[in-house]
Amino acid sequence: MRIKIMLAAAALSIASHPVFAGEATGTLEKIRSTGSITIGHRESSIPFSYYDSTEKVVGYAMDLCYLVADTVKARLGLEKLDVKLVPVTPSGRIQSVLNGTIDIECGTTTNNVERQKVVSFSTTYFVAANRFMAKAKANLRTLDDLKGKTVASTIGSTNLKQISELNTQRHLGLTILAAKDNGEAFRMLESDRVDAFVMDDILLHSRVASSPIPGDYTVSEEALSIEPYGIMLRRDDPAFKKVVDEAISAIYRSGDIQKIYAKWFQAPIPPNDVNLNVPMSAPLQRAIAHLIDSGEPGAYLVGNSTQ
Repeated sequence: MRIKIMLAAAALSIASHPVFAGEATGTLEKIRSTGSITIGHRESSIPFSYYDSTEKVVGYAMDLCYLVADTVKARLGLEKLDVKLVPVTPSGRIQSVLNGTIDIECGTTTNNVERQKVVSFSTTYFVAANRFMAKAKANLRTLDDLKGKTVASTIGSTNLKQISELNTQRHLGLTILAAKDNGEAFRMLESDRVDAFVMDDILLHSRVASSPIPGDYTVSEEALSIEPYGIMLRRDDPAFKKVVDEAISAIYRSGDIQKIYAKWFQAPIPPNDVNLNVPMSAPLQRAIAHLIDSGEPGAYLVGNSTQ
């Protein structure tokens, strides 16, 4: 459920400075002329963007993206703004932004330097780490433990790319399978078709918490990378990025981000009322405090003085 009072307050805080119709360009002009904003969402990326038991799209990222929509409406001075939802896949999400199918993508997309060559990202709203999940009985804890094993990751993900690179660099002898989505990758592990599932740690923890027997699985202590998430949007559209970042900044500066975070990571969530019980990490706290939108992993490390 959206935090309506917070969203209304954020929209009102910038409503006194609307973009006049003649000034709107790029995505803002597209939204103004059509009277709608199109949000790309994931179907099963709990707790960021997914369908609940009633087929409603919910999640931490969705709450923030609804805030962006309210902010865009206020900045354009629109009486009404239709919000259209379009499901996207890991392999097709970037193309959906580039070809205009969606205006923003709200899910678990890593902001990195390579992707910034073709798309842009909002201020970071989550910082994950790339890890792997395995059956507890297999006692696989580190990357070296995976030597000669079969692993899965999701097609189109930075995780699949990284584990493939590490396999070559460290001569691990892995057999790597590409799953169509996170759900399929988990089912491969569940049915012992693979020995490990490589993905962002928060998504792995959500899978463990939602599984029939959570104790059957472990997530590696070793982190393979830092993965900052942001709202993805078209590149070379600074006016639109500014409005998106204004929306995120407003919720950060007000402190309401703490309420939204607690709602999705430290309380029971749909569809099964599972509590992920994941406290806010130091890298995310840093991103919030400094409004970081960098694709460089080092920018999120506590003690970094570059931001």
